[in-house]
Amino acid sequence: MVRIGLFLGFLLVPVLEIWFLIRVGSVIGGWETVALLIADSILGAWLVRREGRRAWAALRTAIESGRMPDRELTDGALIVAGGALLVAPGFLSDVFGFFMILPFTRPIARRWLSWFLGRRVRSLAARSPYAPLFDGTAGFDGAAGFGGAGGSGGPAGARRGRVVHGEVIDDA
Repeated sequence: MVRIGLFLGFLLVPVLEIWFLIRVGSVIGGWETVALLIADSILGAWLVRREGRRAWAALRTAIESGRMPDRELTDGALIVAGGALLVAPGFLSDVFGFFMILPFTRPIARRWLSWFLGRRVRSLAARSPYAPLFDGTAGFDGAAGFGGAGGSGGPAGARRGRVVHGEVIDDA
């Protein structure tokens, strides 16, 4: 399914970009369209540089404080991906690039990325040979980390999962 989506994306996105460039050029003129593309590239480069510095500073602060920099790493990845989209000529890719870079829209992009990757990981885990071990009663919870809300220690962390019957053999 992902391969079909990538194929269609690589086929349709350039066609849509060219169509949209032609439409904009017919409304405002050819040179004005080129000037607008150059202007939004310059603005995008400035924004990538500014937000990249902020993300780097936040990453360093998180590492120095000893906490896991998951949000900062995601922001950095979104800024790099948004910068790559801004480099590509076209207005549609620029819209998505700015959406990933701007500080007030990046949290939305981060949530969408988290949702998509969470679905993808669950799908891959369900098809793995170890899927019976992670039948939804244990494993990564998303909000509480591994082991769910109760953790794994003590009665609060006890889970009602699959019971494996066996026999203890003491060789001593």
